[in-house]
Amino acid sequence: MSPTRAQAWDLLCEYTQGDRLLKHAQAVEIALRGYARKFGVDEEEWGIVGLLHDFDYERWPDLKDHPLRGSEILQELGYPDCMIRAILSHADHTGVVRCTPLEHTLFACDEMTGFVTAAALVRPSKSVLDLEVRSVKKRMKDKAFARAVSRDDLHRGAEEIGLSLEEHITYVISFMCERADELGLRGV
Repeated sequence: MSPTRAQAWDLLCEYTQGDRLLKHAQAVEIALRGYARKFGVDEEEWGIVGLLHDFDYERWPDLKDHPLRGSEILQELGYPDCMIRAILSHADHTGVVRCTPLEHTLFACDEMTGFVTAAALVRPSKSVLDLEVRSVKKRMKDKAFARAVSRDDLHRGAEEIGLSLEEHITYVISFMCERADELGLRGV
């Protein structure tokens, strides 16, 4: 099966109702598509993986279920093994070791897009368009800010894709700026 973005979106919406999680899926999709263009690989495949990486989370948030339940559903639907493996690998607790550029990039973008979103939303402008790397790095030092986001994972993600933290943040912000309206991050 070669899934389309429309099919992936429908599947995401079937299992996910919350706007926050839908926006997160879109942000990860956008970042992965941006990196796919940068790396010269299949943008559609990478985007679909980003869109679906957490599609089961709202129904099965427990670590014993997520992303395993979603991966079973994708397998039943005939999604390619490389997509399923990438989704499994984004969660360390599954034991699936990240090996491919897609797997490393999904891990790198998952937490970073969430952190960049949070950093944008606390700005007076509530916009990603004027968000600077130094502002994101400053927020990373504040342990109370977006406390659920592992700072180690943010650093490790950048390392896994061979970029400095600053470069990774710069790319993620720029990719998200391209579609700020869709993410609700154009601001006030």
